[in-house]
Amino acid sequence: MKDGEKKPKRSYTTTTLDSSGYIEGGGVRALPHNLWVDIKCNKVLYVCLTFILAFFVIFSFLPLVGLLMAFERYSPVKGFFGSQWVGLQNFETFFSGPYVGRLIRNTLAIGVLNLVVNFPAPIIFALILNEIKNKYFKKIVQTISYMPYFVSAVVACGIVVDFTEAGGAISTFVASITGSEPQNLLNQGTNFWLIYVLQNMWQGLGYGSIIYISALSAIDQELYEAAAIDGAGKWLQCIHVTIPGILPMIIMMLIMQMGSVFSVGADKILLMYSPANYNFADVINTYVYRMGLVQSDYGLSTAVGLFNSIIGTILLITTNQIAKKLAGTSMF
Repeated sequence: MKDGEKKPKRSYTTTTLDSSGYIEGGGVRALPHNLWVDIKCNKVLYVCLTFILAFFVIFSFLPLVGLLMAFERYSPVKGFFGSQWVGLQNFETFFSGPYVGRLIRNTLAIGVLNLVVNFPAPIIFALILNEIKNKYFKKIVQTISYMPYFVSAVVACGIVVDFTEAGGAISTFVASITGSEPQNLLNQGTNFWLIYVLQNMWQGLGYGSIIYISALSAIDQELYEAAAIDGAGKWLQCIHVTIPGILPMIIMMLIMQMGSVFSVGADKILLMYSPANYNFADVINTYVYRMGLVQSDYGLSTAVGLFNSIIGTILLITTNQIAKKLAGTSMF
């Protein structure tokens, strides 16, 4: 600085204390003080938050260390950090195996069919219930539709197996329509896909409609009155009032279900499949079960599970971005 020049004046930010002890206008420097004051004022909330964070750290983030098995020839004796590192060899083993085509085909077919059938079904069911004016009848229908959801998967799959085997109620009914001999429907090629999806619809139709019924109840009734005054019938009211009213919820649920297209559950399939229908019932998650729990190849099963999760994440993010661009609604 040259002689004779005046030093520039520093600008100080004015800080004040409010009635609760928070520093206003202190910027980043006041953050620790304000945080401490907030903790003292909301002790119960922060205690609850601590337990919630601990739960997620223990049960959601720490188990991610297990992903190391996907790149190792894992041995339970040697542990995560003592097992032999093999890089991408487990992935190469899966993609070069004889079952990869069948697994991806069946997983994709069941997942897409499940999405096409079981995503719109609860919406349609909720729209039908919304038009029922008799409250008692409506409650009875809702209660009956919720009941299958609480049936154990073992019991539900046992019913399906008994009803679809040769001589079962459903097989006999189908045979009477087609004029053929009763056959085991689960073993007839792609019938397994359809039966699996229909069983999911039977169990989840009523329960899945709850969120849409809740969204329907939030629609302003004055919109229906205005539409009726303009001469709109029930169908036009549904198209121009009801569906736009629940469209954000529909988009949110679609994004979530798109992320689970490749996550076809292995529990029900394991309860229903047999050597006769392996070719159409074997999916990625049943392969993970066989490799991990039956053959104890933990590295390969983890690699396949990681691949499945990555595909699901990509589908979720892609669908979210498309919905955000086209409809202005997204999850994140």
